[in-house]
Amino acid sequence: MAEAEYDFDLFVIGAGSGGVRAARIAAQAGARVAIAEEYRVGGTCVIRGCVPKKFMVYASDYGRKIEEARQYGWQVEEKGFDFPAFMSAMNAEVDRLSAIYLRNLANAGVDVFEERAELKDAHTIVLKESGKTFTVDKVLIATGGTPWRPSPEELPGVEHTMTSNEVFLLDELPKRIVIAGGGYIACEFAHIFAGLGVETCLVYRGDTVLNGFDWDVRTAVHEGLKEAGVRVITSAIFEEIREVEGEECPYCIKLSNGMEINADKIVMAVGRRAATDGLGCDAAGVKLTDKGAVIVDDSSRTSVPNIFAVGDVTDRIQLTPVAIREGHAFADSIFGDKDWHFEHDNVASAVFTQPEVGTVGMTEAEARKALDNVDIYKTKFRPMKTMLLDDPERVMIKLVVDGDTDRVVGVHIVSPDAGEMIQMIGIAVKMGATKAQFDATCAVHPTIAEEIVTLRQKWVPETEPA
Repeated sequence: MAEAEYDFDLFVIGAGSGGVRAARIAAQAGARVAIAEEYRVGGTCVIRGCVPKKFMVYASDYGRKIEEARQYGWQVEEKGFDFPAFMSAMNAEVDRLSAIYLRNLANAGVDVFEERAELKDAHTIVLKESGKTFTVDKVLIATGGTPWRPSPEELPGVEHTMTSNEVFLLDELPKRIVIAGGGYIACEFAHIFAGLGVETCLVYRGDTVLNGFDWDVRTAVHEGLKEAGVRVITSAIFEEIREVEGEECPYCIKLSNGMEINADKIVMAVGRRAATDGLGCDAAGVKLTDKGAVIVDDSSRTSVPNIFAVGDVTDRIQLTPVAIREGHAFADSIFGDKDWHFEHDNVASAVFTQPEVGTVGMTEAEARKALDNVDIYKTKFRPMKTMLLDDPERVMIKLVVDGDTDRVVGVHIVSPDAGEMIQMIGIAVKMGATKAQFDATCAVHPTIAEEIVTLRQKWVPETEPA
């Protein structure tokens, strides 16, 4: 541990999932640890991300489930959706989880400061509210990311918009909502609001949503948005937002394609940036990327030997479980008796659109670029459940296989419960399972997932892929 001239062996800036895990593990190893959080302990995932968003997904899906129940013979009396009651219950659960994070830190012996911390230099931390200063041996930056919005010069009227953070603070449902963006956050919220009965419009600068995902996933989600009742406007961006007097929807949005649309709530979901503004990285000598992310090596070490960073602030893979594993590896390696680092390959993930997306490994495009021979197995079908329903929903399952080694290098699913499926499939892909081993696995019938192990026919494109 550090010599006594330091107040703490480790000071963690940011009490999200990665920072909290690192602080706890380091403290349990005997380090003197402090952590500071300027907003609420729990970070993006617990307070304004994964957890409350998933509750909103659940809530929005019940409207469809009620209609499905009718078609399955249930006599259902629908009295509408009580949004304030739902939000109250959701926020109570968020409060409970935040309290658990605080309690776990206290039980581990971590000193918690609920105010903003900044770097004065590589070994000095300043608390902005109280003015307290601490000397520290090691620093872990775990401040996460924050939604990005254009400036008023770039988008006149941007002050009339909100980000994903403020969505969780709504006290009533809007009548019309317009969402800018085509990434996973934009698509998830478009499904949520459409499912809750809000007239929803998505505006995206590209031609197909979910840039960076496998093409078949992108097209399936894009079509799914429209089937869910979302108005999707592509190849356009916001040019101006202005207030309209005396209208039911008080804002008018002018788009780059000349269209104008009205809304009473506008969400900017056009990307996130690392939360490093004003953190003192310059003063401490910590190097950042052009977009403000902290540059780290495989061991999460920054350009300054005693300062480390984990989670979204590094802009490696912006997923909560990744931040947790990075934080754990850091604490084990520096303060424990186990030196390891998290491997960022074949990380499974989900997008909670409706239906969900589950993905792990290479997209088809990535595989064709990296490998000499690529085999594709895919299917699109109507799941058994919808055979009794007036529902056009389709499932898409796709396997990307290295044609030379037979190894399954990518799996992509658009389906109900795709997130649950991909968690298990991620184990097989991480282990290097082959298509022959997938084929040798007996199916569980009748399930959607059985298609993963029954795909036998290679898919041949009508034209050769670019």
